Amino acid sequence: MLKNRGKIALMAVAFNLALQVIAPVTAVSQDTSSREVLVRKAIDFLRIRGQQPDGAVSPKVGVGVTALAATALIQNDVPLQDPMVAKAVMLVAGSAREDGGIYAPDSRIRMYETCVAMLCLQAANHDGRYDGLLARAAKYIKGEQFTESKGLDPSDADYGGAGYGGASRPDLSNTTFFVDALSHMKQGDHDEAIEKALAFVSRCQNLESAHNTGKHAAKINDGGFYYTVSEGGVSAAGDTPDGGLRSYGSMTYAGLKSMIYAGLTPDDSRVTAALTWVQKHYTLDSNPGLGDAGLFYYYHLFAKSLDAAGLAEITDANGVQHDWRAELVEHLAMLQAADGSWTNKNSRWMEGDPNLATVFSLLALSYCK
Repeated sequence: MLKNRGKIALMAVAFNLALQVIAPVTAVSQDTSSREVLVRKAIDFLRIRGQQPDGAVSPKVGVGVTALAATALIQNDVPLQDPMVAKAVMLVAGSAREDGGIYAPDSRIRMYETCVAMLCLQAANHDGRYDGLLARAAKYIKGEQFTESKGLDPSDADYGGAGYGGASRPDLSNTTFFVDALSHMKQGDHDEAIEKALAFVSRCQNLESAHNTGKHAAKINDGGFYYTVSEGGVSAAGDTPDGGLRSYGSMTYAGLKSMIYAGLTPDDSRVTAALTWVQKHYTLDSNPGLGDAGLFYYYHLFAKSLDAAGLAEITDANGVQHDWRAELVEHLAMLQAADGSWTNKNSRWMEGDPNLATVFSLLALSYCK
């Protein structure tokens, strides 16, 4: 697992060097103490108000928020032995099922829960104690991927994707968690499941290419991504009059990150097109294409994707250079409540829950060190 993290780090260096012409890199000048203040206040909020005595965070929706919370805490350097982390991780590990999945009883989002649980246990697995659980979970999610095991072949639009679980359709959001969960578990240079996922990711991009010949590919052709090509295609940002599926921010960063984790290099046309979209739509004021819907999920994907790409700065369409880490810290500081939490006034996708919005913010801040 650590070996593959090193490979991802080297790939990020390659992105950084190859993309200097797109986003010149300079020293990051943000005030790290500001980040640390935001993080400390957010952790205090979760400790005092967000977490239940058994370690759960927003348990009505299963173990997903608890797993994300534990991951966010660990990535922000809260020790594993801290009771706040230890209880959350224990609850996540205790949710492992006989089929290898890690999810709450009667869950309808088993794939999502298992993937975020894997990220949590990977972050906590410093001594290898979760190796067995992780191996069984990896087998479980690979079995749920839309591939030959579900009667599909590579020409099917759904091929390679991941959904919430069961009969639910595949989508880019769940597929990016799927790729994340497997990316640090590859034993060699290639993981067939990730390679298959890349096929689905490519079909969710507004870019006509040899990897995407579907009916939507050329209608917008701006390099951004949308939610799913499955079942005729859906974009949360809506359709164009001629039936194109509009690209939007969170899914474009999800697509970019998945391509990086799948091993694509900066000279790949899919990556180049996605980065061009990022330049044209760089903002922290909204989730481009969706306004304030899913805004904190957007911040998380924004930060994780740009960190994975190894980019310290982004040059926008007007030629203005942005130290995205410093700007994100400053922006989140303006949005943080006095009690240390964040909440989206737009409650779509559960971001009206301060626990979830705060966890997404902590995850984003963990990439701003």
